[in-house]
Amino acid sequence: MVRGRIGGDGAPFNLGEASVSRAAVRLASGEVGFGYVLGRDGEKARLIALCDALIQSGDLASEIEQKVVAPLRQERETARGQKAAETAATRVDFYTLVRGEG
Repeated sequence: MVRGRIGGDGAPFNLGEASVSRAAVRLASGEVGFGYVLGRDGEKARLIALCDALIQSGDLASEIEQKVVAPLRQERETARGQKAAETAATRVDFYTLVRGEG
């Protein structure tokens, strides 16, 4: 069940149901990884669980960080920057002129 709040600080309410895919993997070296994805993409959940397990490995942690996590982080920051630029382009500054009465 997905929860929501009116205005961000109002009383919580049930917004609706959502599907979640989850996966757990255990590597031959013993590391266990878990992955959760909103929706029904089981393969994506498995890949996330695999990355979670591999990043726990001392040998592969830096490689996973460089080849998987860093590009995803960069993609997210680029998308946020683009969204902020699009939002800023539609910004309207309102001001009030004070009348000389009174």
